[in-house]
Amino acid sequence: MRPENQSSVSHFLLRGLPIRPEQQGAFFALFLAMYLTTVLGNLLLILLSRLDARLHTPMYFFLSHLACSDICFSSVTVPKMLVNMQTQDQSIPYAGCVAQMYFFIFFTDLDNFLLTSMAYDRYVAICHPLHYMTIMREGLCIFLVTGSWLLSCANALSHTLLLTQLSFCDDNTIPHFFCDLGALLKLSCSDTSLNELVIFPAGLAVITLPLICILISYGRIGVTILKVPSTKGICKALSTCGSHLTVVSLYYGTIIWLYLFPSSNTSSDNNIIASVMYTVVIPMLNPFIYSLRNRDMKGALEKLINRVTVLCHDVRSSL
Repeated sequence: MRPENQSSVSHFLLRGLPIRPEQQGAFFALFLAMYLTTVLGNLLLILLSRLDARLHTPMYFFLSHLACSDICFSSVTVPKMLVNMQTQDQSIPYAGCVAQMYFFIFFTDLDNFLLTSMAYDRYVAICHPLHYMTIMREGLCIFLVTGSWLLSCANALSHTLLLTQLSFCDDNTIPHFFCDLGALLKLSCSDTSLNELVIFPAGLAVITLPLICILISYGRIGVTILKVPSTKGICKALSTCGSHLTVVSLYYGTIIWLYLFPSSNTSSDNNIIASVMYTVVIPMLNPFIYSLRNRDMKGALEKLINRVTVLCHDVRSSL
C-alpha cells in the first residue's frame, strides 16, 4: 500500500472509549447488543423492501440502500472496537488503519448523498404528487444511487491516497476508537498542508452541499404544506416526510456539533461521544424510525411473520 521508506510506523494504537477498566464488560455487552440490533434491524428493513410488492417504490429503494450503508458504516468501526475492549490489545496495523479510514469516509459520504436523494424524493411526492411516478422514474433512482456510490468512493480515495504519502514517526497513539483522518494528520511528521487543503472543498461537496439541498427541499415542502387548507392534509404531508426529517436532524445535528463547533481539544471525550452517536446509535435507530409509524412497513412485517408462521406449521405437520 505504501513505500517502506515513507513511514517508520507499522501499526497504530487506538486509545478507545473513555471508560474505566471495571466498566469494560458492561460497555462491551452494550455495544455488542447495539451492533447486532443495527445489523438485524437493517437487514430486516432490506428484506421487507425486497419481498413486499407495495414497497417497490423509489422511497424504499433509497431506504434499502441507506440500510445497507448503515450496516457497513457500523461494521467499519464497531467490531474492531469490541475486539479491542475484549482483548485489551489496542493496536491496529498501518494498512488496516488506512483501510478503516477509507471505508469510514466512504460510508459517511454515502449516507449524506442517500439522505439528500431521499429528501428530493419527499419533495417530489409532496410538491408534485401528480407527476411523482413520471419524475421519480427507475432510471433517475438508479442514477442517484449510482452517483452517490461513485462520488463517495472518489472522495474517500482522494483522502486515502494523500494520507499514504505522509510519514509517521514516533507517536502512534490515536486518541479515538477508530482511525479518524483528523487524528492521523496530527500524528504525521510530514507537511499536511495539501491534505488539509483538500479537506475543506471535499467537506463542502459531500456535507455542506447535500445539507443545503435537503434544507431547500424541506423549505419547498414547508411552503407547500402551508398552502394545504385542511388539517388532515397537513398531517398526511408531515407523516410522509416525518421519519426522514427525524433521521436528518439526528445525523446532521451530530455532525454539525462535532465538526462545525469542535471543542478546543479535538481528542476530548465529547468528540468521542459524538462519534459514537453517529457511527453506532443513529444506524441502530434508523430501522425503528422508518418502521414504527409506517403502515406499509408494518403491513409488510405482519405479512412476513404470517408467512414464517405458516411455513413453520407446515414443517411441523410434515414431521
